[in-house]
Amino acid sequence: MSLEIYGLILLGGLFAAICLGFPISFTLITIGMIFGYIALGPKVFYLMTLSWYDTMVDTILAAVALFTFMGYLLEKAGLMERLFHALLLLSGRLKGSLYLGTIFTATLFAAATGIVGASVMIIGLMAAPVMKKTGYSTGLSAGAITAGGTLGILIPPSIMLVVMGPVMQVSVARLFAAAIVPGVMLATFYVGYCIVRVWMNPKLGPPLSDEELDVSISFKVREFFFGLVPPSVLILATLGTIITGIATPTEGAALGCLGSIIVTKLNGKLTFAVLKEAVFRTAETTSMVMILLAASTFMGVVFSTLGTPTFIAKTLLSWNLPNWVFIVGILLTCFVLGWPLEWIPIVVIIIPIFLPVIMEMNIEMIWFCILLAVTLQTCWLSPPVALSAYYIKGIMPDWELFDIYRGMLPFMGLQILGVLIIYFFPQIALWLPKVVFG
Repeated sequence: MSLEIYGLILLGGLFAAICLGFPISFTLITIGMIFGYIALGPKVFYLMTLSWYDTMVDTILAAVALFTFMGYLLEKAGLMERLFHALLLLSGRLKGSLYLGTIFTATLFAAATGIVGASVMIIGLMAAPVMKKTGYSTGLSAGAITAGGTLGILIPPSIMLVVMGPVMQVSVARLFAAAIVPGVMLATFYVGYCIVRVWMNPKLGPPLSDEELDVSISFKVREFFFGLVPPSVLILATLGTIITGIATPTEGAALGCLGSIIVTKLNGKLTFAVLKEAVFRTAETTSMVMILLAASTFMGVVFSTLGTPTFIAKTLLSWNLPNWVFIVGILLTCFVLGWPLEWIPIVVIIIPIFLPVIMEMNIEMIWFCILLAVTLQTCWLSPPVALSAYYIKGIMPDWELFDIYRGMLPFMGLQILGVLIIYFFPQIALWLPKVVFG
């Protein structure tokens, strides 16, 4: 039996083990060692050591830990709650103001943390109880919260883009620049949809009561200023230094960590307990990501040694299908796999399988990465799993899961529309990187 066929068996065994619920990292290591021994003999153990070491000392990936710490610390700073409350006070007399405040706050928080779960939970804890009390629609409320929270996977400093850069052999700084316009575009779609729904049916978003809005103008302005300015300055300093080339992603992330400590301290929230929890959660999240990255890198090297990626690429290219067929096929595959799996195994395991085909077709890699990122973002709102729905259900147990799903579906449709627009108008993703980097 040829080594290429062994590689296909490896792939089938990997998918079977994942579907059976085995831990992905240890499955990758075990299968990689078994099939690597078939191809290389005892040398596979040296290969595993080398591939793990190369992954762990990659300075770009240090940004994963730094951005994660920055997000968790800002989560505890209380700035988003302050901003959200100020927005309600300023716009509370408008119908649907809670939807607008939720999406605006979620967009800003997405630019402060690249973690979807944290974004959905924080935004949900702030907005959902107020929405329920004010008589807002359960479905539309759940849709606005979950859709806004998923922006954390796309808008920089997205942890997914930090991981995707080395995997796809693309500059992380260019990916950050490319993701800004699509992220703002999706947020605008969400706001527009909510405005139209409330305009058609004002009962979906009644204004706040006079008692809730009975505070001075100076208080409203002060809360808005201190809720908006500190995180905005921090985000601009962090992303600005990365996108303009003043700092590498890792250096920019370190600057963001320092800034988040200062901002949390100025807001009176920096305690030893908060710092300890942020460090612990950062270590937990980063360890999971890095072990999975190292394991997938090792398996990828074994897979390449077997010659299967080249075999798959030659077979697919021999069909002489148009490029769009391959692109749509890859995106649909990732979309379906995004139901049971999170983005990490898809980015580090599935995409490298198709990478030789993508490179052979001379597809613009930055554009494809953003298409993939928005597609994976859509998976968070897509039944039958839709992890964001369960985050909201955990916060608001009296909200029916059916109503949550029904409210999320239109926002999932808007994200699919976003994928189509980026596909047909690539400059939406490519314009800013070309302006900044030339």
